Amino acid sequence: MIDALQPGEWDAIQLSLRVAAVSLVVSLPFAIGVALLLARKQFPGKLLVETLVHLPLVLPPVATGYVLLALFGTAGPVGGFLQNTFGVELAFRWTGAVLAAAIMAFPLMVRPMRVALEAVDPGLEQAAATLGASRLRTLLSITLPLAAPGVIAGAVLGFAKALGEFGATITLAANIPGETRTVPLAIWSALQTPGGEPAAWRLTVVAMMIAVLSLVVAEWLARPRRPHRA
Repeated sequence: MIDALQPGEWDAIQLSLRVAAVSLVVSLPFAIGVALLLARKQFPGKLLVETLVHLPLVLPPVATGYVLLALFGTAGPVGGFLQNTFGVELAFRWTGAVLAAAIMAFPLMVRPMRVALEAVDPGLEQAAATLGASRLRTLLSITLPLAAPGVIAGAVLGFAKALGEFGATITLAANIPGETRTVPLAIWSALQTPGGEPAAWRLTVVAMMIAVLSLVVAEWLARPRRPHRA
């Protein structure tokens, strides 16, 4: 089946993997930071922050993509600034697909990370502080290693979601072959083409294989481990 993939289908698969990988690298530090903020801090407006973080889960993806297009398009306030100042364009570019995938995957990344961070005993962090460890060293040497299963699981879920993103991507980045046509968009395009069902099936099977593998890895990493006894 893999050998039967056509060049355009391989391009879509490679672009999807690149978009998902870049969106993960870009959004992972922010996801950890937001999860840590929600897990450790009480502050005015926390409910608003939680709502904004999870909003892409309940909004129609096309609506999310339209908001991103209004903000990051060449006529939008952020997109216009980026283009005039740095020469960076996001709308109708593969970088726009990265942005759309990162926004849609962000809630799925934050939630398991927050749960894992909440499960870390604060007493361990306080003990490290009394021994002279800085907040950054405590975070890197105690908090994140103990919460690593949840952090990795959130990253895997975010990667899988980015691979399957459709609505926000087609709205912000369009469906340009070789530039923004990811696997979901390639499947949709194949279904709009007479005789395109075999291509749609091939891409669907590949997408299912990647998604199942990602979910299995995420579930395995998120499963609590029991300490070994001598």
